[in-house]
Amino acid sequence: MATKKTVIDFHQMKDKGEKIVFLTAYDFPTAKLQEEAGVDMILVGDSLGMVTLGYETTLPVTMDDMIRHCQAVRRGAPNTFIVGDMPYMSYQTSDEQAVENAGRFIKEGGCDAVKLEGGSRMASRIRAINDAGILVMGHLGLTPQSMGQQGGYKAQGRNVEAALKLVEEAKAVENAGAFSILLEAMPPEVAKVITDRAEIPILGIGAGPYTHGQLVIYADMVGMFDAFTPKFVKKYANIREHLVEAFKAYAADVRSGAFPVIKEHTYNMKEETVQEFLERVKEI
Repeated sequence: MATKKTVIDFHQMKDKGEKIVFLTAYDFPTAKLQEEAGVDMILVGDSLGMVTLGYETTLPVTMDDMIRHCQAVRRGAPNTFIVGDMPYMSYQTSDEQAVENAGRFIKEGGCDAVKLEGGSRMASRIRAINDAGILVMGHLGLTPQSMGQQGGYKAQGRNVEAALKLVEEAKAVENAGAFSILLEAMPPEVAKVITDRAEIPILGIGAGPYTHGQLVIYADMVGMFDAFTPKFVKKYANIREHLVEAFKAYAADVRSGAFPVIKEHTYNMKEETVQEFLERVKEI
């Protein structure tokens, strides 16, 4: 049985140049498979709003949604480090709100850490959660909860001023006490500068190869989510295609009468029991 990694292990991996493997999961079976595969860290992302719940954005996701899915993931991956993604408006209002909701992820959701979006403007939230004894992962670059301000799902830091701003924001998040930072959708050169200057593990999703580890949304990399596919995703399977074909084959078998087959797909009585049953049922 694998031993759950800790924040100390991630720092040691960073120092040794060992890449951290990070994936999203939203349910028990997916988390179970990821733990079997040896994933280092699982993010229960608010992306579940789009991938699992069918919303157009992540914004409608609630704390109760997140806690329920975190509980399922923890049951599936009891020996994996799990990060719970704080949903929209679960931490923006005040430090007190942020600490209370972060605590729910740990106490009710079974998470090892929480993640929240934003740079220097979220420094007090990160500091307050950290002061409460809870590990916090920062999130910079493309931050979906702020997509209105960013003009949609667009890469960030693509001009000099924007790139310099990201470097400054990363340092502010680190100084506030984050144990790690996720960089999303930015040029690799920007992510490399942030990574080289950081004293904490830096993880990337669409931020190039220079970070200390990589995250992808599992539904993207196995072809389960087809609304859109980000440029940075490499598809390792097309599970959607296989599932659609399986569902079609099942539908065809049911309609033709090929499924179920007596004895092969049914629970059977002994012949004498059948005869007795058929005789006695006439009396009812």
